[in-house]
Amino acid sequence: MRTLSVTVIAAVILLSSPLAVHAQSDKAALDAVANALGADRVTSIAYEGSGVIHAVGQSATPGGPWPRFNLKSSSRSLDYDTGAMRDVIVTTQAENPPRGGGVQPARGERRQEFVLRGDHAWNMVGDAAVPAPITVADRQFQLWATPHGIVKAALAGKGSMQGRTITVAVPERFKAEALVNDQNLIEKVVGTVPNAVLGDIRTEIVYGDYKDFGGGKFPTKIRQSSGGHPSADVVVTDVQPNVVFDAAVPAPVRQTPQPYARVASQMVADGVWYITGGTHHSVLIEMKDYGIVVEGPLNDERAFAVIGEARALPPSKPIRYVVVSHHHFDHLGGIRGFAARNVTVITHESAREFVGRALAARATVRPDALAKAGRTGSVEGVRSRRVLDDGTRTVEIHHIAGNGHADDLLMVYLPKEKLLVEADVFTPLAPNVAPPTPPSPYTLGFADHLRKLKLDVAQILPLHGRIVPYGELDRTIGR
Repeated sequence: MRTLSVTVIAAVILLSSPLAVHAQSDKAALDAVANALGADRVTSIAYEGSGVIHAVGQSATPGGPWPRFNLKSSSRSLDYDTGAMRDVIVTTQAENPPRGGGVQPARGERRQEFVLRGDHAWNMVGDAAVPAPITVADRQFQLWATPHGIVKAALAGKGSMQGRTITVAVPERFKAEALVNDQNLIEKVVGTVPNAVLGDIRTEIVYGDYKDFGGGKFPTKIRQSSGGHPSADVVVTDVQPNVVFDAAVPAPVRQTPQPYARVASQMVADGVWYITGGTHHSVLIEMKDYGIVVEGPLNDERAFAVIGEARALPPSKPIRYVVVSHHHFDHLGGIRGFAARNVTVITHESAREFVGRALAARATVRPDALAKAGRTGSVEGVRSRRVLDDGTRTVEIHHIAGNGHADDLLMVYLPKEKLLVEADVFTPLAPNVAPPTPPSPYTLGFADHLRKLKLDVAQILPLHGRIVPYGELDRTIGR
């Protein structure tokens, strides 16, 4: 009896302590937010809208704003029980003349479909499911940073509420803080998501003009910024709660857990290899005492796969330089991995400061190899031209000046072998495919620049697509 009395007294003291009262108060506040949103009555949400969207990581100028596109329609489905999301967007060209990446110039309407289920992400290209694991963290953040999502995540034990702020964290995926307004509605979510270039990237989502849909509330205005620049501005026109949608993980996605690690290499000249195996290629050039890699794309996984392949090729010389074609995130994403292996980065002078900041950036949500190594890397700049010559081979690095795709575009030319390496300004068409009319201004500008430099090119090694003779460039632009 005495033991029971002590236990009861201790429990009463604990429950009446300021800490316990505060915890109960915060739980009650979180319940109030869930009730205001109708989160307990919602397992999934589908909403449609239109507005403006930006291509994150595809700016024309290093560190500049992301290219803007008209968002003709957006359909997003979210399933909180299964951790699934499907985005279907239709975009059109907004900026004329086009500047930056994001597959510009856009001709007519472009439909894209992006899917997430748990820890699997993929893109639908026609009927084909293309694995996109590099997008998992950001898509999970987009799912759980919705008003209902962040409340559900906190109630499920992934976060808590203190005062008017809900904090949620998923290890190695994202951290998020949500600000709750006086109506117990989510006003803003600020998240930190791992990024292959920036280490951590800050994403801010502002929600406004809530309306009632099927017993719950959902915002009709959504504005988002990423990395300090606008990334989306959507007006929601329709919301459907508890909509069932299919997001089963396709077999090609389940069976390809590490798509960026697949490599294949082809010798195209003595001491020159074309390294492929995925969407983004690299080129290894052998010098007397070291190797040069042109392009370190995507992320650490791809960087280490390319480095491993380079070391496996004879005569397995250390890599001294990685040459960056331009600052777009898909082409720059592997440089932190190269820098972690003490490889010096060569970029255009206009991008040197931006690349230096990228190498010095903190990676706290998911520390990468560079963060773990405690290094910041070394960056060297190129202006109009730089030559690497060790007596055995000459490598010329040229600036592709005045091209709208990116201000810092570099190409690599091997005069003896008559080989040219470039990215994005010319991606060869599939055989027997008719060239676009009119030709891309990026490709026209590239061809004009080559003529100005009077380079003798026999073959082009594009960092997307396939090796082609120089004549394929002329065919593509109708010359």
